[in-house]
Amino acid sequence: MSSALSWQDWLSMLLHFAAWSLLSIGGAVATLPDMHRYLHTQQQWLSELQFGSSVALAQAAPGPNVLFVALLGWHIGLNAAGGTAAGWQAWPLALLGMGVAMVAILLPSSLLTYGATRWVHRHQQQLWVRAFKQGLAPVVVALMLATGWLLSFPALGDAPLGGVPDQWWTWLLQQPWAGWCLTVVAALLVWRTRLHLLWLLGAGALLGAMGWV
Repeated sequence: MSSALSWQDWLSMLLHFAAWSLLSIGGAVATLPDMHRYLHTQQQWLSELQFGSSVALAQAAPGPNVLFVALLGWHIGLNAAGGTAAGWQAWPLALLGMGVAMVAILLPSSLLTYGATRWVHRHQQQLWVRAFKQGLAPVVVALMLATGWLLSFPALGDAPLGGVPDQWWTWLLQQPWAGWCLTVVAALLVWRTRLHLLWLLGAGALLGAMGWV
């Protein structure tokens, strides 16, 4: 995938990652749905495979989850330079993309967190401060559910809006039910057990390599 970027595109990328930084309640991974909408669907700077693999690799690698942002920026810069076919000459733009994405995603939220934490610590006994902190909990849950749905949904085709029962039956038969079953089982294991996530990631990778999902 190749898409040249102008300086206006780089600025837009910087501003969008900065905005996601301020919206990353529960971590940067909670903003994945809107990142996917803008970077892949709207701007087409990333392929579906690049987006999904960046998230999966960052989750499997040691370190903070925000590393997926560095991979997204790397792929955007790489695509802007002409893709892997450009060889080592594409590295400067790939590094630029990674740097822009990481600075934009880290700096605004870090400054906001520092200032807000100091302020909240001084006023933590006030009722409205406690109410605000408790009110953020459902927001985080909703954002994480949207992220999980986004990562599970791309394999599905569009469902028929209306139509006769035969259309729905055909659509259901065409769905990747093995993948959906794996998603449900993984969700239940995360919810009800203390099994480490790396085991689940490894099992998913193995089933994918075997062609079962």
